[in-house]
Amino acid sequence: MSGTRIAGMVLAAAAAIAVTAIPAASAVPGSTDGWAADHHRQQGPIVIGHRGAAGYRPEHTLASYELAARMGADYVEPDLVSTKDGVLVARHEPEIGGTTDVALHPEFAGRKTTKVLDGVSVTGWFTEDFTLAELKTLRAVERIPAIRQRNTVYDRRYQIPTFQEIIDLVRRLDKELHRDIGIYPETKHPTFFRNAGLALEPKLVDALNRNGLNRPDAKVFVQSFEVSNLKQLHRQLRVPLIQLTSATGQPYDFAATGDKRTYADLTSAAGLREVATYAQGVGPDKNQIIPRDATDHLAKPTALVADAHRVHLKVHPYTFRPENVFLPADFRSSADPNAYGNLFGEIETFLRAGVDGFFTDNTDMGIVARDESR
Repeated sequence: MSGTRIAGMVLAAAAAIAVTAIPAASAVPGSTDGWAADHHRQQGPIVIGHRGAAGYRPEHTLASYELAARMGADYVEPDLVSTKDGVLVARHEPEIGGTTDVALHPEFAGRKTTKVLDGVSVTGWFTEDFTLAELKTLRAVERIPAIRQRNTVYDRRYQIPTFQEIIDLVRRLDKELHRDIGIYPETKHPTFFRNAGLALEPKLVDALNRNGLNRPDAKVFVQSFEVSNLKQLHRQLRVPLIQLTSATGQPYDFAATGDKRTYADLTSAAGLREVATYAQGVGPDKNQIIPRDATDHLAKPTALVADAHRVHLKVHPYTFRPENVFLPADFRSSADPNAYGNLFGEIETFLRAGVDGFFTDNTDMGIVARDESR
């Protein structure tokens, strides 16, 4: 695909506008009747700006979220972790050696350490060892520079944003763009942070309450790969919850308590019936919907979408990216792993499989694929 065509799609998507700003309202916890609200019954699949517009800017920066919104994303997705002083900030992982310039700060050299994160030893720098003021002295860098070399031109330009700063940005853009942009936060490694004395859930609930977003008509989803914290949030939030799942392994809170169930169990017909008792949707790895065969081509779709819909769960798979390395063989353009392939074709295939939305690093392409498939 030519650079001219892609640039044209970016400009066209960025010009799109829709409807209203987020109004203020008092919170009434303890219910999930928000699933019936108009925001969550919008026509057509939703496009979720995965970590913002991570295909074009370093992920989890205000610049990345703003670009996704301007391209037309229905929702922007921050991953939430905690600082030492209990402030929610947006990072893909608590370890920040690969997403910030912390290694270039000699004053923090002594903070480098090894911790066990969900059963795996990880060496680096961790957000919970820094105050917010200290984190604000760092700057974000591209997480996968070998694949997204063009994004590296933005390295060290942007701070780590707080969750409140993301909410404030979305509200400003609501007014400027004359449409309601949603927020789709994920609690990252909740057991890890709870064990560190920095539970994410109270801070998240407080932020949503404080901003008038814990209400049925707020354009908010809350997601987690763990189960117990979603069940806890089910009792406190009136916005829909999404159970994230992986193609392999099990929720870490299950592993920590000796529960043998896996993500495959959660996404079975029986498992989805249980998920429906505390959540309103699932966010599966896209390979759980359409697996790949031995040649890395797409195989026959599974029953996941039909089984989820049967118990009234929405399905929002992740993550759709245009580089060949991330695409099934059906849609690759060449042997160059970093070249763009046919992301439109992949998304359209999953839309035909019945998904209700999808996470993508390239909002502009997601909008085009979604709109052309209607």
